[in-house]
Amino acid sequence: MMSHSNATRINNFYILGFPGLLAENEGPVSALLFLIYAFIVAGNILIITIVSLERSLHKPTYLIFCHLAFTDLVYGTVILPKIISKYWFDNGLISYYGCFTQMYFVHFLGATHSFILMVMALDRFVAICAPFNYPRFITNTTITALCAISWFVPIAWMVGVVCHALTLLYCGPNEIQLCYCDHITITRLACESARAVQIVAFILAMISLLLPLAFIFFSYVFIIVAVVKMSSSDGRTKALSTCTPQLFITCLYYMPRCFVYLANNVGFTFSDPVRIIVIMMYSVLPAAVNPVIYCFKTKEIKETLKKRLNKRKATVNLF
Repeated sequence: MMSHSNATRINNFYILGFPGLLAENEGPVSALLFLIYAFIVAGNILIITIVSLERSLHKPTYLIFCHLAFTDLVYGTVILPKIISKYWFDNGLISYYGCFTQMYFVHFLGATHSFILMVMALDRFVAICAPFNYPRFITNTTITALCAISWFVPIAWMVGVVCHALTLLYCGPNEIQLCYCDHITITRLACESARAVQIVAFILAMISLLLPLAFIFFSYVFIIVAVVKMSSSDGRTKALSTCTPQLFITCLYYMPRCFVYLANNVGFTFSDPVRIIVIMMYSVLPAAVNPVIYCFKTKEIKETLKKRLNKRKATVNLF
């Protein structure tokens, strides 16, 4: 192991983005990333605004949607502007502490999103499996408290993970083979063994990913059993329709991540370009697609949008 006193710490990291990307393709790729970011910003702000302004949507389910939309909005803002500026302004340089700050928010927001998805599963579980107790147990106050816990628990957790990574010495290579700073990519650049740091971070990542996923899985198993036992076909259809947006959102978040983890564990490896594309797809696409799911798969939000659009058209026609 290299002595810290005999080595000089690097001052910056350099984000490579998509290795091997031809110069003539940088424009289209960066334009696509910008469009995705624009969708993330516009779509998630729209959801937050609609739920905030429409009193009929001040319900537990839609409060959860607001929290998810906010995590998607911030997550996209943490990741995309820097990689876009790399291709637009040839500015892939990021400061030492700037990189660790980005790492912190990437993992903090990922863990928070995962816990809020667990809250969403709880909401649907009580609504379908114990509908008479739903108004008593699932209130706006309850959901606000659970979502607040989902935000606050990962704060100190991820500070520990990042501070642990900062104890390593980074004195040599500084090129990040990804579009943003994440724990695995950064700690691989350390000039000393990072195994202990990586194991601790991996365990915490698995807890933040698998604990909510296990709760979500068993919640939906009970939900499916409860729906199958319903005597009314209309009741079954209505119950399943209220779960559809949540299932889409949950699958978009977890399935690509689980696929990558499983592929790595069974010895299936991706080339660097394919690995980066897959990571970017599951990092930013859900944040862009989720608002569409909220709008077109949630009846009340869709009706509220139609009502406000029709009202605006009527106002325009008056003039």
